[in-house]
Amino acid sequence: MEYRDLYDKNRNLTKEKILKDEPIPENKYILMVVIFIQNDNNEFLIQKRSISKGGKWATTGGHPKSGETSIQGIITEVKEELGISIKNPILFKQASGKNTFCDLYYIKQNIDIKNIKLEQEEVEEVKWATTDEINSLMQKNQFNKGHYMMFEDCLNYLKTK
Repeated sequence: MEYRDLYDKNRNLTKEKILKDEPIPENKYILMVVIFIQNDNNEFLIQKRSISKGGKWATTGGHPKSGETSIQGIITEVKEELGISIKNPILFKQASGKNTFCDLYYIKQNIDIKNIKLEQEEVEEVKWATTDEINSLMQKNQFNKGHYMMFEDCLNYLKTK
């Protein structure tokens, strides 16, 4: 059984937690982490989610387990979903939505697709994609809309680097 920590509206960790699929109580929040992995060709690593997870293309992310910090959570998610290790991702934005705080990370890392070990229950396929390819997937309604909005945040961040 996997638990998630609950936060108050000011992003303070409470002593409460919920099971992974339980509804979030009113006036409480959970944490979501998302990472944008870019290679030296300026392509982004994207993944096609399994049908049970929506079946659309997205970036890597998820929810930290109870007791994990944001950075520990994103490192765990990348390891679990893709079987790869990352070090020192950059937190470039913290956002909030309905009952969710979201931390957006970026890392420049060349990863050989052949070395990726997919978590079959969550991820069907991975590939490197250019910004134009991601835009095209979005226009065809094949890219997760929420992740696309976060992708735009990442592009804005990269313009300021």
